Amino acid sequence: MTTALITGSTAGIGAAFARRLAAQGHNLVLVARDTKRLGEQATELHDRHGIEAEVLTADLSTEEGIKAVEERLADRRHPVDLLVNNAGFGNKGRYLEVSMADELTMLKVHIEAVLRLTSAATESMRSRGRGGVINVASVAAFVPRGTYGASKAWVVQFTQGAAKDLAGSGVRLMALCPGFVRTEFHQRAGMGTDNIPNWMWLDADKLVAAALADLARGKTVSIPDPRYKALMGVVKLTPRGLLGGVSSRTGRKYGPQ
Repeated sequence: MTTALITGSTAGIGAAFARRLAAQGHNLVLVARDTKRLGEQATELHDRHGIEAEVLTADLSTEEGIKAVEERLADRRHPVDLLVNNAGFGNKGRYLEVSMADELTMLKVHIEAVLRLTSAATESMRSRGRGGVINVASVAAFVPRGTYGASKAWVVQFTQGAAKDLAGSGVRLMALCPGFVRTEFHQRAGMGTDNIPNWMWLDADKLVAAALADLARGKTVSIPDPRYKALMGVVKLTPRGLLGGVSSRTGRKYGPQ
C-alpha cells in the first residue's frame, strides 16, 4: 500500500483528497493545525476504509511546523509516495489594507512551505524512482490580483520548472488550479460569498477526481473544470493592461466582502 501526505487535510480540498485516496486504499499522513479534528478524521477514514491514517499536527506558518513535516517526508523507513501541498488561506482586504505580518504569513505558507516540503518529498522520491506531488494553486495565479494570486502564480511556475528538471526521474509534479470551491476557505477569511454566481462554484470531490486523473496523465498544470478552462483561455488572449482592470473590477464584485 502506498502512502499519501496531505497538508490542510481536515477541510475542503484537503479533506476531499483524503476521502478519495483512502477509498482507493492509500495509507495517509494527515497534516493540519487542529489535533482534535485530525484525530476524528483519521478514525473515520480508518474505520470506513481500513487504511492506516497517521496524524501530524503542524502549523505551516511556523518554522517548527514546516520542519516537522519535512522530517516526516524525509523518513525513508516510512516513505511517502504522494505529497499534496494543500494548506493555504486568504486575507480579506486589498493591498495595503492587509497587515504586513499577515502578508508575510501567507508567503510563508504558500511559498516557503511548498518549496521546502516539495524538496523534502522529491529528494526521497527520486532516489526510489517514483512518486508524485500535487501543489494546490488557483486560477487566481493567471490574473494580476493581489498577494494571494501572486503567491499562487509562484506555485504554478515553481511546479512547472521542478517538473521539467525532474523529467525522467519517475517523479511527477503538478500544480492544481481550481476556481471557487465550496469549502471553509472564505468563511475563515471573513469573505462574503453571496455575490458569487452558482455556476462558478466547484464540487471538491469532483475536482479531486479530475486532479488525480490529470496527474496520472502526466499533466504539470491542472484546471479541473471545462468552465474555468474556457475562462483561462480567454485570459491568455486578453492584453495584460486590460486584464488588470477587469481583474480589479471582478475582485470587487466577487471578492472579499
